[in-house]
Amino acid sequence: MKTLFFVSLILCLSFHSKSVLAWGQTGHRTVGLIAQKHLSNKAKKRISQILHHESLGMCSTWMDEIKSDSSYDHTHTWHYVTIPTGQNYAACEKNPKGDAIKAINEITRTLKSGALDQAEEVRQLRFLVHLVGDIHQPLHVGNGEDRGGNDIKLKFFWKDSNLHRIWDSGMIDKKQLSYTELAAAIDHVHKEDLKAWQSQGVEEWAKESMALRARVYDLPSDNNVRYRYMYTNFSIVKRRLVQAGIRLAGLLNEIYG
Repeated sequence: MKTLFFVSLILCLSFHSKSVLAWGQTGHRTVGLIAQKHLSNKAKKRISQILHHESLGMCSTWMDEIKSDSSYDHTHTWHYVTIPTGQNYAACEKNPKGDAIKAINEITRTLKSGALDQAEEVRQLRFLVHLVGDIHQPLHVGNGEDRGGNDIKLKFFWKDSNLHRIWDSGMIDKKQLSYTELAAAIDHVHKEDLKAWQSQGVEEWAKESMALRARVYDLPSDNNVRYRYMYTNFSIVKRRLVQAGIRLAGLLNEIYG
């Protein structure tokens, strides 16, 4: 009985870990592919030397894949940041284990230092690619009340889900697009927008996610998320993905370009 209990507990914890991923594989790879297309020639060459055969799109999901490796337990809180409604990051209580804003800023400084060996530079670069995507998912800037929407149980087209999962992957997967198709469909940015997006800092990206909460939490009365919710909100998904890709490229050009 004890063995059965511990097996059940491990499965439960594993499910919980998977439930807090951001964007899912398609979303993260879309961000990475868009970033790849907006790199300067110098940054593209240097990143190719670091990652070898691995593209930004393919390395973007690594930080989720290592969640089962206990040596990376210290990175679990990096995937999100909690900023209660009506507060800002500077004034709110920080997670002592770290958060997405702190991690992105520290990793950027570390990569800029140029003092890393090959293996560590690969790790830090993979972290950065993933986390820039994470912070653009609105529910990864949580309000501190429902674990970024994980506690809000819903139906998604009549199947059990939760609000976080719907934003991570539900709406994206419903479109049945590959990440290359999705990137090609949304990567059409005016130069003025590109410049403006890349001029803003990480805290501004988080503020944008906070500002989207009203839309995210405007749920149907029967708690069955269907076509109307997708019609209203998929434009937000597309905008956040392309913003993440453009801003990731800006950071990488700054570091390596």
